[in-house]
Amino acid sequence: MKKKRCIAMLLAGGQGTRLYALTTHVAKPAVSFGSKYRIIDFPLSNCANSGIDTVGVLTQYQPLILNEYIGTGEPWDLDRSYGGVHILPPYQAKEGGEWYKGTANAIYQNLHFLSLYNSQHVLIISGDHIYKMDYAAMLKRHEELDADCTIAVIDVLKDEASRFGIMDYDSKYRITNFEEKPRNPKSNHASMGIYIFKKDVLMNELIEDEKNEKSNNDFGKNIIPKMLKEGKKMVAHQFNGYWKDVGTVASLWEANMDLLGANPVFDLGDPKFKIYSRNKPMPPAYVDEKGEANNSLLTAGAEIYGKVSDSIVSEGVMVGEGSEIVHSIIMRGTRIGKNVKIKYAIIDEDVEIGDNVIIGDSKSNKDNIALVGRDAVVKKGTKIAAGAIVENA
Repeated sequence: MKKKRCIAMLLAGGQGTRLYALTTHVAKPAVSFGSKYRIIDFPLSNCANSGIDTVGVLTQYQPLILNEYIGTGEPWDLDRSYGGVHILPPYQAKEGGEWYKGTANAIYQNLHFLSLYNSQHVLIISGDHIYKMDYAAMLKRHEELDADCTIAVIDVLKDEASRFGIMDYDSKYRITNFEEKPRNPKSNHASMGIYIFKKDVLMNELIEDEKNEKSNNDFGKNIIPKMLKEGKKMVAHQFNGYWKDVGTVASLWEANMDLLGANPVFDLGDPKFKIYSRNKPMPPAYVDEKGEANNSLLTAGAEIYGKVSDSIVSEGVMVGEGSEIVHSIIMRGTRIGKNVKIKYAIIDEDVEIGDNVIIGDSKSNKDNIALVGRDAVVKKGTKIAAGAIVENA
């Protein structure tokens, strides 16, 4: 059997309850981002850019749109005869089956997939973060230090540290302490939920964890602390780039806004590290002579007859004459009528908005973003307050 240096397991089954209407009908990794992407494009593109050509995508909650979007993996160069991308849902085995109970259990239920490939190492990543990262550099350090497990680390603000797994490490990057979401964090070195394990070590740890009836079957809560306690060689890989957990409406809105400006906080235009996506062929974005677009990101197929400022507008979106979109995100296929005012809002895919609608207001901020869910029909003259969440108006 041909040997692979490293294969990836991508955890993409999250329900994303804090995104409310955006994840009622889709898994969080399938949520639109940045006019022409979905969240899952980032870890898949990172794999493509890092030379990792075998990826198991573990799905669970509302997987239909996500599965259809990934398809054969062609946009990310993952349509391979040996390797490539594989969708791995929970399944009914001869001895029974069950939903994934935790991050570790999700991988445990797919030990057969790990056994298919003669790989030395396994990369475990999440499908709900926005970032660009060269996993090859992390793998190189993992091998050079002969680590049992390498954890990607990013420094966060001290007042945010309690939301993460927090660790300490020495001058040789060896992890000396790890606490999952501590009340009183001892450092600000946060786990990014990105791990590289020696495959044999990982498989043994998962089998042992499954036997422990008291375990939460979670990497942060169980696997990592246990390995550290047992003296396994655990090392940190420091990451200093842009990384955003887009698990809330506020953080998703912020990450989209980080794409705007002459010098964006997060630049998607680097030709040396492309983010790939699956998009339909469409004509270029069109701004009518009566329309206007300022400091905004428009993608193919968008038609602007009104005014768009400081906003993200996706493919197939139409903004009617006299309408004004400010500090907002308008996702795929949404149609906006005439004289509509949308400020500090996220409008999901394929929404129909009638004339003279008002959504949000100029006094809003990231903490009270108005949200309209997929396929909603907002009748003419409707007013939707700042911070309101609408599934179907």
